[in-house]
Amino acid sequence: MGESCLSCEITSGRRTVPGGAVQETRFFHAHQDVAYPIPGQIIVTAKRHFCFLTEMSQAETSEFLPLVQRIRREQERQLGIEHVYYFYNEDTTHHFHLWMVPRYPWMARFGKSIEAVRSALLHAREQMSSEHHLAAVAEAAAKLRESLAREVEGD
Repeated sequence: MGESCLSCEITSGRRTVPGGAVQETRFFHAHQDVAYPIPGQIIVTAKRHFCFLTEMSQAETSEFLPLVQRIRREQERQLGIEHVYYFYNEDTTHHFHLWMVPRYPWMARFGKSIEAVRSALLHAREQMSSEHHLAAVAEAAAKLRESLAREVEGD
């Protein structure tokens, strides 16, 4: 683990995130994105520090996609999110994580492509950081956490 790895700090519990974890499994920690105040924008982070998808163990691989599917299902059920962009990159030295970026109607003004996502994210960071917006983000995280916990209990 790198000393300054934000993901390691979050998954170990040494750093808290607004809204807390929406779901935690044996190998992954899913939480509201701390950098962009968009309700339901989730980061799924590996607990073990690695960078590349190809470094995932078989056990991690088996757990990863079902977790992403559960979160995605609840994004739609609980928050009404119809579409999501998924991002993961290997050209940095960051800890492995997958961004699940919801597409809301207000984002249409930035276009409908991968290039439009960055503009929407920056808009959210610069224009949607009021107490009202942050409360909506925390409420969305709570809804996801509660519904995902019920789903796990029902298994």
